[in-house]
Amino acid sequence: MLKHKLTMMVGILVLLSMVLSACAPAMPAAQPAAPAVEGEASWWRTAAQTAGCEGATLRGVSESTPPSRFAADVLAKAFEAETGIKVELEATSWDEMYTKAINDMQAGTGIYDFVYIEQDIIYQYLANNYLTNLTKLLADNPELASPDFDFAKFTSFIDNFKDADGNIYGVPMEAFLKVYLYRKDLFSDPAIQEAFKAQYGYDLAPATTHAQYRDIAEFFTQYGRDNGLDLWGTTVQGNTGHASSFYEFFESIVPTFGVYNWGINMDNWKATVENGGEMNSDKAKEALAFWVDMLNYAPPEATASTWDEVAASFAAGRAAQGWVYGENAAWIATDPDRSRVVGNVGVALPPVAEGVMEDAESGVGYIGYYDGGAFGLPASSKNQLCTLLWLQYIGQESVQADWAVAGSRIVMESTYDDPKVQEVDAKVDGYYTLMREAGPLFRGAPPFPFHAALREVVQPYIWKALSGELTPAEALDQAAAAADAELVNLGYGQ
Repeated sequence: MLKHKLTMMVGILVLLSMVLSACAPAMPAAQPAAPAVEGEASWWRTAAQTAGCEGATLRGVSESTPPSRFAADVLAKAFEAETGIKVELEATSWDEMYTKAINDMQAGTGIYDFVYIEQDIIYQYLANNYLTNLTKLLADNPELASPDFDFAKFTSFIDNFKDADGNIYGVPMEAFLKVYLYRKDLFSDPAIQEAFKAQYGYDLAPATTHAQYRDIAEFFTQYGRDNGLDLWGTTVQGNTGHASSFYEFFESIVPTFGVYNWGINMDNWKATVENGGEMNSDKAKEALAFWVDMLNYAPPEATASTWDEVAASFAAGRAAQGWVYGENAAWIATDPDRSRVVGNVGVALPPVAEGVMEDAESGVGYIGYYDGGAFGLPASSKNQLCTLLWLQYIGQESVQADWAVAGSRIVMESTYDDPKVQEVDAKVDGYYTLMREAGPLFRGAPPFPFHAALREVVQPYIWKALSGELTPAEALDQAAAAADAELVNLGYGQ
């Protein structure tokens, strides 16, 4: 037991070192392209003067991610140079971002002029009238409509930020897939390939089934032990006190077993099998058992890992494979200052159970999470027109390629064809190509106005499964029952 605790402490210290390195803001070398025509450059200054914004300061809040840091470090400075409007973007933790944004909008204090809206929370914001209708604001102020901004240039991801009438409430600033990353150097090593085939009877390759994924996780964990390496077989985003574990299970793991929309029956708003839901179905229990089992093959920090720590663990070379948010793919594969696996990152679709790929191709289901967000304008902001200019500025085609390279995100179809993006695509094992071609197989969170409330009720049971307090079956039976009760409390499924 003492040896196990010492191993865990060493693992956590190594991880903390990598997290501090990975999370350090870095000014990207690339700068957003300046408008090619002098008249276009002057348009922003003129618009700022028309709106009475020169010298104004806009304040925003977002999660500290590569795309957000690019917006804060590069785009904000370029916008100030063009308009005279200063932008202060607070990039903080996911938890603090939501708390600050929601508290401000709920109280109507107007602290923030723009906030990050994740795809999964937009429905709650719309239900509470927290946001300004950007479609209407532009229509009402045609003199402030930039000739370089057009909602039609965005990918279909922008549809996540529309109301029932098609009005838009957010300008997409990031969109990416949660993909299967693996170590190409390990998977292509002839000696490793020979040893794997001798043990399991088939060729080593990125897993397409869960059984294969488990075999690979088991093999590389033992390989690390046998060779004295700081290496495990998989990552697990299994924090036992943070929402990240809820999201990994419900948005990444259980869909690959054929359970969609958190297992909620959207016809009668029930979660339990006896009431027509699937949250505690046999498929869901198999999925949770699989995922909890992966802790046996994950670094010791797995039960303290959010998305940031998972990315840092993989970048540190501590895992042979894992589900990793795509916003981290580019820097893990290309930045030697923060990653020890540069040049050795493979990208693939996640493993799926029988029938899941067919569900995804037909639109009935999906194989994983299409994540992303937009910057929205709170109704409480006191700088509505000045913020409208900023949102249009970040929505120009001319700034998208450098942003994509810095943050592994794409929100416009034209960005895929930019030479800068294509160059990085080759270094990231075709991540952008996979996103373009396989994006329709992934899906964002279901359109639940009760998203946050239900998450808070369900996630403690996921934590208890990860900690061993409950078996996977017990955890999901109790979670589904609690979900049914909460949905009734919220006015659903009466």
